[in-house]
Amino acid sequence: MNVFASLHADLCDRIAALVDAGRLPAGLATDAVTMEPPRDPSHGDMATNAAMALAKPAGMKPRDLAEILAPELAALDAVDSVAIAGPGFINITLTPAFWRARLDDMLGEGVGYGASAIGAGEKVNVEYVSANPTGPMHVGHCRGAVVGDALANLLDKAGYSVTREYYINDAGAQIDVLARSAYLRYCEARGRDIGAIPEGLYPGDYLVPVGQKLAEIHGDAWLDQPETVWLEPVRRVATEAMMEMIRADLAALGVEHEVFFSERDLHASGRVDRTIEWLKGEGLVYEGVLEPPKGKKPEDWEPRPQLLFKASDFGDDTDRPLKKSDGSATYFAADIAYHDDKFQRGFNHMVLVLGADHGGYAKRMEAAVKAVSGGQARLSIQFCQLVKLMRHGEPVKMSKRAGQFVTLREVVDEVGRDVVRFIMLTRKNDAPLDFDFAKALEQSRDNPVWYVQYAHARAHSAFARAAERHPDLDLSDAALRALDPAGLVEADELALVQRLAQWPRVVEQAARAHEPHRVAFYLYELAGDFHTLWNRGNDDPGRRFVLDDDAGLTAARLKLVRGVQTVIASGLTVLGVEPVDELT
Repeated sequence: MNVFASLHADLCDRIAALVDAGRLPAGLATDAVTMEPPRDPSHGDMATNAAMALAKPAGMKPRDLAEILAPELAALDAVDSVAIAGPGFINITLTPAFWRARLDDMLGEGVGYGASAIGAGEKVNVEYVSANPTGPMHVGHCRGAVVGDALANLLDKAGYSVTREYYINDAGAQIDVLARSAYLRYCEARGRDIGAIPEGLYPGDYLVPVGQKLAEIHGDAWLDQPETVWLEPVRRVATEAMMEMIRADLAALGVEHEVFFSERDLHASGRVDRTIEWLKGEGLVYEGVLEPPKGKKPEDWEPRPQLLFKASDFGDDTDRPLKKSDGSATYFAADIAYHDDKFQRGFNHMVLVLGADHGGYAKRMEAAVKAVSGGQARLSIQFCQLVKLMRHGEPVKMSKRAGQFVTLREVVDEVGRDVVRFIMLTRKNDAPLDFDFAKALEQSRDNPVWYVQYAHARAHSAFARAAERHPDLDLSDAALRALDPAGLVEADELALVQRLAQWPRVVEQAARAHEPHRVAFYLYELAGDFHTLWNRGNDDPGRRFVLDDDAGLTAARLKLVRGVQTVIASGLTVLGVEPVDELT
């Protein structure tokens, strides 16, 4: 239960009742009414702007309206006290019993706690990674993979019907470069001295096995043959090999996609041409000449008539070409067709996770989606900034295997999947991220994934200790749910319950904002609250969770501990991180 949404609903019901009773004017819309944590915790548990938001349409002063609303809120069973602040803000304090009862929600729902129905089953397509199949994935792909996967998990938790999709860029010049690079390795496998890899080809050793495979299958048949003989079959074999590698890299990171969509198949199906014809039929294209690019003009730029999409009619800065000088479709034309395909598959809600180098891509694709969907679909693009790999503050050298970068697999193999996933979410995706291998393996508060997992492991250890000290105490979730934890009276204990009860709200807010990093931030703060409470028991034995001489209070406190364990497990599951019971 989202306690903020629940109290907001109660308040809206009371406002409607006041309207029905004639105490407030008819037609009051509560869309702008909020129920949120106050900025200063000393002001209470929740605060509402209802009097401020409704004053003008009600024709009243905010303070006068607050005087009417405050008693209505105070009459709710969950409310302990209500105070009016400033010009009309209403601060609300809930009863300790209400907060303690939220532990029953957590124990009853287990790891599913925090799930929401705000998505109402709406279909959402989350496309992420979509790296060119020209080599192993690097650490930049890693961040996009984690952000996309965690966002998909988050939207699923919030009640959306999510499809995880990967767009295979297997058409275009980069695939021809891949084929030529693989052919060179084929020649090498057949005993030719290839010397240094020519500039413009992919130099990494990862193509050596591809060349060997081609040599095993075809022997010397392609040696000294023109490109027209071998380019297409080598391109196909090399692309398949790269996709196998990419799938394996993603699996090591715990990422799986339901759909792999081929750009090559998109063209072969005729969908790109059909989309262009449809745009023509809708009057959304024309023959025109674009203005030269701003800044330094490319040497090969020349003004020429082109088939242009009216992107500026849909919010873009300029119109966009759909055909190249050779008459073939531009990448943008294929992207329009691809997103039209998504729309035809029933996705009115599309999310696209891209690297920061695609920053200029947003407006044109948002325009394209508006055009092909008639404004029915919306596209959200999340850009992931660069990741800087460090070791003790020094930049990490490039990978010998990849030739030009550090691979995703190297990072995962060194520090582990859970560490990589969590740290990739410790900054907002559009902010640069430093990933220091040394800090990633520290056992300290400075290592956020260790800090959170340690909280989960500590919670597990509390139950192990209780089983030793009180072997007759039933500590099953069913028994703990049946227990009234009235012994939880300390302010920091109740504050921890309140932090736990915020989890459903965090899920909904993060899902609406498409910001999975909020989950990592929340878990870190929750772990900090729990560690602080735990450490107080080191200074005062009476504050420990497990008391040798008081089984009843031990059980009450362990109900709180189980709540901590449950919410951390729920949050880590969204992030794709395993909640461990022991740390080595």
